[in-house]
Amino acid sequence: MTTLDKVVGGAPARIDGREKVTGAARYAYEYPVPNAVYVWPVQATIARGRVCAVHGGAALALPGVIAVLNSGNVSRLHPADDAELAVLQSADVAYRGQIVAAVVASTLEGAREAASAVRVDYDEQEHDVVLSPGNPRIFSPRKANAGFPGTVHWGDAESALAAAPAGVDATYTTPAEHASPMEPHATIAFWEGETLTLYNADQAPWMSATAIAALFGLADGAVSIVADHTGGGFGSKAVPRPPTVLAALAARAVGRPVKVAMTRQQMFSLVSYRTPTVQRVRLGAELDGRLTAVWHDALQQSSKRVEYTEQTVAASRMMYATPNSHTAHRLLQLDVPTPSWMRAPGEAPGMFALESAMDELAYALGMDPVELRIVNEPALDPESGLPFSSRNLIACLREGAARFGWAGRDPAPGVRRQGRWLVGTGVASSTYPVFTMASTATARAEPMGRFVVEIAAADIGTGARTALAQVAADELGVPMDQITILVGRSVFGPAPFAGGSMGTASWSWAVSKVCRALVRELDERSGVVPPEGLQARADTTEDLAAQGRFSRHSFGAQFAEVKVDVDSGQVRIERLLGVFAAGRIVNARTARSQFLGGMTMGISMALHEALQLDPRFGDFTNHDLATYHIASNADVRGIEAHWIDEHDDELNPVGVKGIGEVGIVGTAAAIANAVFHATGSRQRDLPITLDRVRAATHTG
Repeated sequence: MTTLDKVVGGAPARIDGREKVTGAARYAYEYPVPNAVYVWPVQATIARGRVCAVHGGAALALPGVIAVLNSGNVSRLHPADDAELAVLQSADVAYRGQIVAAVVASTLEGAREAASAVRVDYDEQEHDVVLSPGNPRIFSPRKANAGFPGTVHWGDAESALAAAPAGVDATYTTPAEHASPMEPHATIAFWEGETLTLYNADQAPWMSATAIAALFGLADGAVSIVADHTGGGFGSKAVPRPPTVLAALAARAVGRPVKVAMTRQQMFSLVSYRTPTVQRVRLGAELDGRLTAVWHDALQQSSKRVEYTEQTVAASRMMYATPNSHTAHRLLQLDVPTPSWMRAPGEAPGMFALESAMDELAYALGMDPVELRIVNEPALDPESGLPFSSRNLIACLREGAARFGWAGRDPAPGVRRQGRWLVGTGVASSTYPVFTMASTATARAEPMGRFVVEIAAADIGTGARTALAQVAADELGVPMDQITILVGRSVFGPAPFAGGSMGTASWSWAVSKVCRALVRELDERSGVVPPEGLQARADTTEDLAAQGRFSRHSFGAQFAEVKVDVDSGQVRIERLLGVFAAGRIVNARTARSQFLGGMTMGISMALHEALQLDPRFGDFTNHDLATYHIASNADVRGIEAHWIDEHDDELNPVGVKGIGEVGIVGTAAAIANAVFHATGSRQRDLPITLDRVRAATHTG
């Protein structure tokens, strides 16, 4: 093999960029499938009860209508851990918006019209849909998402809090939020005997295929998922959701390919959301700022169908050194859709509360907020006692402070004014765990010097193809343009999802390993490639099991400058700057895009995003992008993302940590802390709306 300059760490343009901008990139709903028909769901109009009857006669009388599906005429599914996948398996209604019937028709317009003609009779029952701290059904779950313990404590936090010379005791709230990816959830499904093909908007082709096969009682490999391009997901497409199951059921029922695409409004009921939280944080500290106790409790909701507990307090267990800690999740199951993953689940809302409380503690002590965090840097993971594989939070704080111009900052709140604008700055830390899962990959050398790498990764807009091509190019010692990277297909074998910031870390390990194996085979043949090509396959399962025991995390520091209009309460973000320590950066161009994207979602979290529940019906009233607000270019004057050069030999051969989620984690707290510095009024409830700010700043 030849020796070339390394491309990992460079900034090559995305290899699929031209396809994306010209429209040639094909998404799930766009595959040409002959004789396809269309499915439109009929959604429950009650929050709790039972379907007594589905009257489909009027719908069936309309032109082009093929079938009206209900719980009595579709295939029986096998039990699944996620009860949300039991589509049309029961007459029970667990939440408003649940699929209770569906219409199949020859045209999309016909299916939609016919669905509106279906009449459903219900036995409506009393519902409970409001997350109330006083509800007697609140309980403490044993486990939270990703296997985190529900409750963890060490030392005696209550006694330490009572004895602490300084402290904070405050409650913070975050609302329900929706991922709202640009591409809606969409599926084309067709059966050939006992095999099922799904063109699916998917973050996890192989894992989703495995789950769907189990649901339908099919053999391993009987489900094939194609997801060559996926237009965003933010967690909502990381596991199968009801629309995908509906497509497979409908295709089997009518014996033809079917197409399902959710409207924006339907997605707000059917494809998960971030749980709201009510969090109490209590901090105790010595007068020099050293924490003596951390107490963090988070109340959140799930559906009555599924016990989903987001790991909201998990970061508080490892973020700062303390001899006494109590962190607990509490859960209330309601007659609502099941919440699930949304970008940086747990860490995003949990660190908003912790980092806001740390800012409050800094002011109580008269300490610089950056220095308070540095003083509480742990030598080992406070929860596990394990060494960190690398921990460069202090470096991020120092670098960010220098770039932002933090030195000389006047700490006094509410005193800087430019005309009618109050000006303030704030800081917060970020963290996200390093997750890695086993993966397989195949590499093939072809005559004429070309190489093909196949892996069931998913490129959800992050540039995964390009990053993996860079890894392969370095291992093979050839230019990137001699390599074809094929992703997005379950037939390529076991591979984890694009989620939990684990995608590139997991996939690149498999790609690195298989390319090295192929190079060894080529060397044994003196570089001669047979006419049929030469292939190698790799599996990182044993490599992952042999890893040493370390606490592995990405870290970052976020700095914000805001202006607040004293008349209207409007908050403008003048500057947002993040510095991150996330292992080896594979592609500087796409990494910066990911960091900026996460920070932009953090702006949305801070200032805009909130699902508004209607307690009369149990659904969200602002279920479109006209009323569910997200950040736009006008919301920030300047945004920067930087990273430090971090080398971590305890990760994987490429030295990669995840970057997709750490960018959002500290943003909301940094903005809230800056609003306090500007106004002198603490905003503990997200989003920070102008009416709340105006109430705190208006002088009449």
